[in-house]
Amino acid sequence: MNTTGSGSIFSVVVDFDTSHLFFPTIILWLLGLLGLAILIQRGPAFYRAVASGERKLRFFEPEADKVRLFGTLGLMVIYFIGMDYVGRLFPNMGYGFWFVSIPFLFALSCLYAHGIDKRKLTYISLNALIAPTFAWFVLSELFNVTLP
Repeated sequence: MNTTGSGSIFSVVVDFDTSHLFFPTIILWLLGLLGLAILIQRGPAFYRAVASGERKLRFFEPEADKVRLFGTLGLMVIYFIGMDYVGRLFPNMGYGFWFVSIPFLFALSCLYAHGIDKRKLTYISLNALIAPTFAWFVLSELFNVTLP
């Protein structure tokens, strides 16, 4: 019995060129299904309200917080580009995730905090340092998950 061949139930073959796409694919399918469920549940009532003139079809509601929306989108773009860049400097070590997550989490927390004072800034700073460090250590060092 060959336990190292591709036909064995005890062998695992990992294609590292595509393995990083496994969880994002699952998340995309889940988000798509949830979006479809929302559309099925709330879509007809929304369509009737727009068709009757009760509601207007707008891209943004007047009270929408555009600063936080576009700030979040901009920070996410910078985060993913930064992770890729730093990850290429230190390949297969997870430093792209670790080093870029700290300023990203700090900036995102500052963007969403109300009335930043010294106390809040201390908590934001501690969270920005501890959370990515803990996540990096658990994923990269304990579970050997490859991070960018």
